[in-house]
Amino acid sequence: MTIRAIRLFGDPVLTTRAQEITEFDAALETLVNDMLETMDDAGGVGLAANQIGVLRRIFVYDCSHTEDGLRGHIINPVWEPVGEDTQTGTEGCLSIPGISAETERFETVRVSGQDMHGNPISMVASGLMSRCIQHETDHLDGRLFIKQLSPQRRKEAMKAIRESDWFQL
Repeated sequence: MTIRAIRLFGDPVLTTRAQEITEFDAALETLVNDMLETMDDAGGVGLAANQIGVLRRIFVYDCSHTEDGLRGHIINPVWEPVGEDTQTGTEGCLSIPGISAETERFETVRVSGQDMHGNPISMVASGLMSRCIQHETDHLDGRLFIKQLSPQRRKEAMKAIRESDWFQL
């Protein structure tokens, strides 16, 4: 397994839609394991493939420290809200270090996709796992969480990004 470099805000790969995965082979299994190791090393609860420069529709997650207790991956994820209830909570991103903001998401979602062997998977998730599914699928669609913010919060986040040590024009 290899820890891969996480791409940072401003990298065009983060605003590019990832492509569906059609081949389920040893290379995909290696990618899943590398992504889990990279996420663990960075201290995240989720990581989408384009965050490491790979434009394929897969994300990994680790909510094992919460009541959800889930850790794994979803390939070619598709989600839909279950009901209209929303949650608001602090959200951050490994590709935008040190920046977090109160972000509104659906409370409960239903997600379907595949595992690394091509087997269908689905789940209904609430709380942190629901937030993770929405956040990581947004990444795969080329959308960063700051786009989810109100105009005022987005303006504040952009100011903080511009003033951060890691940001380069």
